[in-house]
Amino acid sequence: MKSRFLFPYKSRFIGYVLIFAYFPVMIAKKLFYHGYMDHGVHINPPENPSLFTPDHAFNVMATLVVTVGLLLLAFSKEKFEDEQIIQLRLDSLQWTMYFTYILFILIVIFANSIVLVHVVGINLWLLLVFFIVRFRWVIFRLNQSVKAEKAIS
Repeated sequence: MKSRFLFPYKSRFIGYVLIFAYFPVMIAKKLFYHGYMDHGVHINPPENPSLFTPDHAFNVMATLVVTVGLLLLAFSKEKFEDEQIIQLRLDSLQWTMYFTYILFILIVIFANSIVLVHVVGINLWLLLVFFIVRFRWVIFRLNQSVKAEKAIS
């Protein structure tokens, strides 16, 4: 993976802000929106539903914010980007593709159609999340081994 296709190092922090700003907003939405549903107030859907309702627009914006945040977090350069980091990034990406698609195939085989719709939506973020976790774990292990070598020397 050529480093020219990666985002600058500082964009990782923008990714963190976008991802962590999503959670309080979604929790507040779930509390207030579902709070009305739990108290017996049911709003009947319109006969001609429109795609451009405020709730739909909010969901689209939230999805885009999290997706952009995960992309920035996953594909931003490291502070010191060298060939070893590039190789670790490529290995992590390959491992992630194998793992998530094997998991996806198993879910497709064993899930019913209602669950499958949600799984396909979640799979959008699952690739990026697994890549970020795997890549950060490999970087963490590399840093630990370098510290251990320095302590021995």
